[in-house]
Amino acid sequence: MRKGDAFKIVVKAKPDVFNHNIETVPSLYRQVRPGSRYFASLELLKNTKVIDKNIFTKSGLMVGLGEKKDEIIQVMDDLKAANVDFLTIGQYLQPSVKHHPLDRYYTPEEFDELKSIAISKGFLLVSSTPLTRSSYHADEDFAVLKENRINQTNAQSIS
Repeated sequence: MRKGDAFKIVVKAKPDVFNHNIETVPSLYRQVRPGSRYFASLELLKNTKVIDKNIFTKSGLMVGLGEKKDEIIQVMDDLKAANVDFLTIGQYLQPSVKHHPLDRYYTPEEFDELKSIAISKGFLLVSSTPLTRSSYHADEDFAVLKENRINQTNAQSIS
């Protein structure tokens, strides 16, 4: 079996949430995620929804690597186009000197602003804080995702 098709086994197992972190903006991808490709990650998330339109999909983005605000917003748009439901945005913390260097720390207000932008784009759930990590509060987040999908579906049927 090709590695590229392995995700289908996971999707068919019907996990509560299918997560694949995008991690960073396209301009930094080869430096931050050597061996990975930005558009391949987007396709993976998009194809997950093609297989199971009801599965919750989630992706995470780190900030502080040297990205620009408009690049972050473009990633949000790309993730929404791939039908991602849940977005996490957290502060990059350089694990070692061998890893990509930290460019800067974002303020709590900047995280709040990124959350507002992402919510306005239609994500069912957004976690955006300096200490947000992809699996943090996973059980509570799943309950909120389900509730928000129901609310979104009800709002669309009223319109």
